[in-house]
Amino acid sequence: MSVFYSDGTFIPDAPPKDPNSTIDYGVDWSTWLESGETIVTSTWPETGALVSESESNTTTATSIFVSGGTVGATYTLTNRVVTSQGRTEDRSMLILCQEK
Repeated sequence: MSVFYSDGTFIPDAPPKDPNSTIDYGVDWSTWLESGETIVTSTWPETGALVSESESNTTTATSIFVSGGTVGATYTLTNRVVTSQGRTEDRSMLILCQEK
């Protein structure tokens, strides 16, 4: 799985995805969460031609398996979490779709 650590100041590039593959991406929220705070819900809003096959989370990290995509297109994949302290935050990554 490609896991991203982002402080929210820029959108990092994720490893490219083949349009015929189903692969997982994730976000490690542990450095953003306050002491004792946990992830209550995790959602991955619509990503266009990328299809969410499954999503999961722990108390500090999230993941999604995606399929599809169009060769040459770059997609912004965004994860939104709500925490035990009632905070809501987004983190995004850019995914280039290319033949491998």
